[in-house]
Order: sequence, then structure tokens, then C-alpha cells
Amino acid sequence: MAKGKSLTVVFKQNNQHQAMLLPPDHCGLIPVNHPVRIVDAVLEKIDITPVIRLYKPGGTSIYHPRMLLKVLVYAYVNNIYSSRKIEEAIAQNIHFMWLAGMSKPDPNTINRFRGVRLQTTLRPIFNQVVLLLCEKGLLNIKDLYTDGTKIEANANRYTFVWGKAIIKNRERIKEQLNDLWKYAQSVTASELNDTNPYGFDKIDSEKVAQTINAINEAIKDKQVCKDVKQKLN
Repeated sequence: MAKGKSLTVVFKQNNQHQAMLLPPDHCGLIPVNHPVRIVDAVLEKIDITPVIRLYKPGGTSIYHPRMLLKVLVYAYVNNIYSSRKIEEAIAQNIHFMWLAGMSKPDPNTINRFRGVRLQTTLRPIFNQVVLLLCEKGLLNIKDLYTDGTKIEANANRYTFVWGKAIIKNRERIKEQLNDLWKYAQSVTASELNDTNPYGFDKIDSEKVAQTINAINEAIKDKQVCKDVKQKLN
């Protein structure tokens, strides 16, 4: 390097707003040994004839029960029980996008499916998938908090932890699964008749501007402690 010559910082190019000529292959973005592939493989092969019999022929096309079943089971083993949070995962999480085939069932569809058609079917399927993942060392169950929905805000429950784990007591896992299932059912019951789901579309630019002005006015020319600032943000 020549004496006195300065260096410049070189940044990698950011193509955030560049359009893709072809959509990405979601399957190719998921590692071959990822647990979501085990969930998919198991639920792809099980016999769901009893579930299909519950549907009446005719009418408009509907989401396939096998797809909804995959999404639900994978949501539960990721500690996601609220239908709204499942909908959010389907829209944002690459693993859920892959399982759903880029379909986007709404919360009411999810709740009707698990609350009406899967009342007796989902539990044994869910339990067996969890036990399989535990035995393969991919999943463990520990005493932590669930996904934070209001119905269980103050109650300590079990939750799933991804990672290498050796399950020594199968019966204890079954007991924990019973508690988790009761919680999942309580969330389903609380949301089953909710026909007014929230959405980002209910927050318009005017409300955002009003909130910003209110915050600015509240802290204008004032010494605000760190905790209060965090809450305002």
C-alpha cells in the first residue's frame, strides 16, 4: 500500500428491494436434517381417512386437512397455540410456509378445523410425533412459560425446547403432554367463537401519527427515566 493512501470501508451489497424473476424454492432453504422434515414425513404418510369422512362433498374448494394438520402439530411443538400466532407464523416463518405450501388459512379456519373436526384425532397424532422427536434427541420438554397468550399469562406450564436431549422417562413425558394438551384445548375454546380477529390493517397512519405526537408531548422538556422511556417506545 502506498504511503499516506487511506482505505475505504467495503460493504456487501444489499438487494432488499430487488425483485426476483422466479420465487425462491422454500424446500431448498430448509436443512435436510431439520425437525420440520420429520413432522412433514410422518404426517404425510398417516391415514387421515377418519378426518376426511367428516367433510361433506360439494361446495367451494377448501384447505386440505393434511396441510392443516401438519401446521397445527408443528405449531404445538413450537409452543404456538393461539390461532392468530399460528396465522402469523404461516405468513412469516419459512418452515410454516413450506408446510402450508404458501397457503394462508385464517384464524377462524384453524379454529374450526381443530375445534370441530379434530377433537378426538389430533391428540394421539400430536403425542406420537412429540415422543418420536424426543426419542430422536431433537426435542425436550421443560418447565417454562408458554406462548404468552392472555388465558395463561400467569400460569406456569411446560414448553418444548429444541436441541439434543435424551428422554429417560417416557411416562413423565406423557404426563407433561396431558398438561400441554389441556392448555391447547383451553386456547382453542377461547378463540372458537371469536369472529373479530385483530389485524395490522386496523392501525392506520393517522393513529400512528397521533401516538407519536402524544409520546413526544409527554416527554418534551422533561427528564424521563430509562424504564418509562422503554414503556413509551
